[in-house]
Amino acid sequence: MKTRCSWCGSDPLYVAYHDHEWGVPLHDDRRLFEFLILDGAQAGLSWLTILNKRENYRRAFDNFDIERIARYDEADVARLLADAGIVRNRLKINAAIGNARASLQVQAEFGSLDAYFWRFVDGQPVRNAWRNLAEVPAHTPVSDAMSRDLKKRGFKFVGSTICYAFMQAAGMVNDHTTDCFRYKEVGR
Repeated sequence: MKTRCSWCGSDPLYVAYHDHEWGVPLHDDRRLFEFLILDGAQAGLSWLTILNKRENYRRAFDNFDIERIARYDEADVARLLADAGIVRNRLKINAAIGNARASLQVQAEFGSLDAYFWRFVDGQPVRNAWRNLAEVPAHTPVSDAMSRDLKKRGFKFVGSTICYAFMQAAGMVNDHTTDCFRYKEVGR
C-alpha cells in the first residue's frame, strides 16, 4: 500500500488528484488560470467540494478559455448564478471574469501566465521537506508577494493562503510530505 499525504484521504477523486496532478509543475496558461479560479472558488469550502464540481466549472466557464471569459457580460453572470453545478456566489463569479481580464493584461506584459507566475520561484519548483502536514505553512513570504502583486493588478480572491494553495497545486512548491510516494516522483 502506498503512503500518501495525510490530507488525501480515501475518496477516489481526491486520490487521483493527489497521485496525478497536485504538485506537478504546470506551465499551461489555461490550466494555470483554471487552478487560480478554482482555488479562489474554494475559499470557505473544501477542496473536495471543488474537485467534485470541476467538470461543471469547465463546462460553465468555457473550459477556462481566458479570452472568452474576459468577454462575459451580465447575461453570463446570470447564467452562472443559475448553474447549480458550480458555487453560485456572485463575488466569486465576478472575480473569475475580472481575473480573466486581468490575466489578459498579464499575458500582454509577460508573454504568458506561465512566465508571470513562475518568476516568483525563479522558474524552478521549491522543494520542501515537510515530515507531516502540521509543518506545511498556510502561506509564505513568496505567496504573500504573489498575492500583493495580483491584487495590485486587479485580481480578486487571491489572498496569500489562496496563492499558496495555487502554488502547491501548480507544482511551484513540492509540499508532498517526505513519507509520501509522490514526494520523490514530483521532485525529479
